[in-house]
Amino acid sequence: MTPPQLSPADGFATRGPSSLRFDANLKWLFTELPFEERFDAAAREGFRGVEYSSPYDHNPNRLLARLHDAGLVQVLINTPSGAPGTVGRSGYACLPDHVDDFREGIRRALEYATALGSPYIHLMGGARPDHVRWDRAYAQFVANAAWAAEQAAGTDVTFLLEAQNRRDAPGFVLDSIEQAASIVEAVNNPHLGLMFDVYHCQVTQGDVVTRIRALFPLIRHVQIADPPLRSEPGSGEINWQNVFDELITLQYSGWIGCEYRPLNETATGLSWMKQYGS
Repeated sequence: MTPPQLSPADGFATRGPSSLRFDANLKWLFTELPFEERFDAAAREGFRGVEYSSPYDHNPNRLLARLHDAGLVQVLINTPSGAPGTVGRSGYACLPDHVDDFREGIRRALEYATALGSPYIHLMGGARPDHVRWDRAYAQFVANAAWAAEQAAGTDVTFLLEAQNRRDAPGFVLDSIEQAASIVEAVNNPHLGLMFDVYHCQVTQGDVVTRIRALFPLIRHVQIADPPLRSEPGSGEINWQNVFDELITLQYSGWIGCEYRPLNETATGLSWMKQYGS
């Protein structure tokens, strides 16, 4: 079965009349339903793409069938990570003692991304253990990111780096979105790009619109949620009209992943796409 393909013109959610394309993160949205039922639920609400962090507990052919049946495309998956409470809970990329785990995860992620037709894999940076110096963890992360990008040669897959805030991800290896961008620039491989997570940026640094503008040449994917509760746009502190207007002005043609925790049922909280997607 061939992964479904949609043109950019077909890819945006029907609730939003602009050129912005929103995809549903099925780890966070429609959680009132079993996982496999979330595909159809997302399609009913007008989404044409989905992302989720971990496909690895599911047969890729089964996931591909769910995408086909719902008329969806896979946008993004994550590299494998360890169980909560383990050293690899946020990924293995910065862990010097887990290079083999990291490389095996890259190979597995590429297999799934290729099978599902996913153009993007979030390369999980990882949390630095107390016994590992930051400079050593950072150097390992850079080396691993370069190695992963090399493995993607000959595919249509791009690995993405993301900075996460320390409140939600204590000890995370990257301090800022600019630090993630500097690695992308240093590696200088077309199979490595930047994921701009608006929520993490706002919690850690703020000045979201200016940072989007400055880093735009490196941005391949955007994710959204509204602090402080990490809920839908309009529920918190961010001026989303300014954020979306900036993306439209910059002619951003990528996907915007809805990686938020709905305040109530997912469908009832999607009115923001009408409000802000003009």
